[in-house]
Amino acid sequence: MLKVWPVPLLFTLAACAAVPVAPPAAPPTVVPSAPVEVQILAFNDLHGNLEPPKLTVRSRDSSGKDVWVPAGGVAYLAGALELLRKGRPHSITVSAGDLIGGSPLTSAMFLDEPTIVAMNQLGLELNGVGNHEFDRGSVELQRMRAGGCEKHTSREPCALDKAFTGARFEFLAANVLTANGSTLFPGTAIKQFGPVRVGFIGMTLKETGVLVTPSGAAGLTFAEEASTANALVPQLKAEGADAIVLLLHQGAYTKSDWNDPTCPGLSGDVLPILDKLDPAIELVISGHTHWAYRCELPMADGRTRLLTSAGRYGTMLTDIRLTFNGVTQALESKQAALTVVQGEPFESPRGPAALDTAFPVYPADPAIKALVDRYAAAARVEGERVVARLAGTVSETEDSDLATRGGELIADSQLGWTRPKERGGAQIAFMNNSGVRGDLVPRDDGTITYGQMFALQPFGNNIIVMTLTGAQLKRLLEEQFLDPKQPGMLMPSAGFSFTYDVRRPAGERIVAMSFNGKPVDPNGRYRVATNSFLAAGGDNFTVLTEGTDRFDAGLDLDALEAFLKTNPPLPTGGRVKSLHIVRDPTAG
Repeated sequence: MLKVWPVPLLFTLAACAAVPVAPPAAPPTVVPSAPVEVQILAFNDLHGNLEPPKLTVRSRDSSGKDVWVPAGGVAYLAGALELLRKGRPHSITVSAGDLIGGSPLTSAMFLDEPTIVAMNQLGLELNGVGNHEFDRGSVELQRMRAGGCEKHTSREPCALDKAFTGARFEFLAANVLTANGSTLFPGTAIKQFGPVRVGFIGMTLKETGVLVTPSGAAGLTFAEEASTANALVPQLKAEGADAIVLLLHQGAYTKSDWNDPTCPGLSGDVLPILDKLDPAIELVISGHTHWAYRCELPMADGRTRLLTSAGRYGTMLTDIRLTFNGVTQALESKQAALTVVQGEPFESPRGPAALDTAFPVYPADPAIKALVDRYAAAARVEGERVVARLAGTVSETEDSDLATRGGELIADSQLGWTRPKERGGAQIAFMNNSGVRGDLVPRDDGTITYGQMFALQPFGNNIIVMTLTGAQLKRLLEEQFLDPKQPGMLMPSAGFSFTYDVRRPAGERIVAMSFNGKPVDPNGRYRVATNSFLAAGGDNFTVLTEGTDRFDAGLDLDALEAFLKTNPPLPTGGRVKSLHIVRDPTAG
């Protein structure tokens, strides 16, 4: 039998041997990913200033000369945001608290609803709550977030627009705890920018409970800031955050120009918080002090932390840029710049405040301008009502003794209102400087309007008259210096004066008190008038909660209007005297 070889196999092997073997393919060329830049546009302490607040920001032109630039107004703020975002695909707008509360009449008369609507329109995405968000209580604040027309205050909600849909942005309140231990609003948010994820923590200062009327903070606890933020860092990292930003309603002061990143003389209650913060939090956007700064601060690990604030009332914006590695998403650099939001020219106490083309001039957003104009027109009937004449400007600015003429004027009005026995029989009145919210500047004909008066004192408190002993008066005035570096001052009415020295030990800083030219008797009993915020222990003036024989004398604005109608003399100071300059009021 003829043996047959498996020819197909032989052919197959021969064919395979004849095919040349290709060399291994070269590895693909790796194209480096471009860096990712995230823009964060930030402001703080807007306080419902929808219209230009007739304020100037001191700036320096190219020659180094000081110029005063008119600034503010949410329509111009929106225009600035639109231009600064242009061409930047990764941009977010945030606020560090006090969007609302302490607002001018155009917003306050309508429970700050138009401010929330304007923030929706200009593209705000996150607001870390401040203390003034709680001025009308947490239930009303929740209405600001969720919308609706349920009534929680003496004013009617939805008075102009018959519907209010609430905020399209998120309120963050990491350290605001309800009775069951949950946060009033979310504490954090994660935002995606291409391949990069940025985590945000938002919170108010822990003293909020004593900075608002106690009823406004009822049932809430305000936790310590640094420990709250640090506890959230692992959570945000687990959610993939490549960087963490803190929106903190607490702040600082500097002794330099707002554009100096070295921030010489930096002080304020935010500093102890920064010292305790996790170094993973490399950017802190702050507020509360109404100061403007952009500080590059060293951390223990050799990196730096940015601390920023954009002043107040929408007069400035902070343009922050975070640059990330396009492959690893690691944060490689960060920088911040402040820009003045030029508003409209006006006549200031220094003379004409004209637009300055050496600085950016931003166009007003037409839709937001229409919104503001509509609400301003609705408030104008009451706002333009002439209440009195005034011989000159009364300022909120503290002098070298940390006294203000605005605080003295209000204290005088409250004393005048409550001196009759049927209104409490007051002998002395006190006004907190922090409650004075602007200058009272007569118009060209010397008249003062209700709107101007409201802007000076916008909180709508009642006046409470009580009895305190002379010893309690001294303890009350000592409470001004719980933080001797940043005192919270009380302005007395005419006839009462005191002298202090912050270099002395706590409890011994008031060195003299005088009433009608005579030393205050520690055992004497005095009838004292003050606003309901202070009377409930606000601003940490707890001695006022001890007052006896309390009497509610009515609205503080009624008292101020009645007083201004008497054509009173302007306060000239001399009621408060410091034996040592605590803080240079012209610094910064």
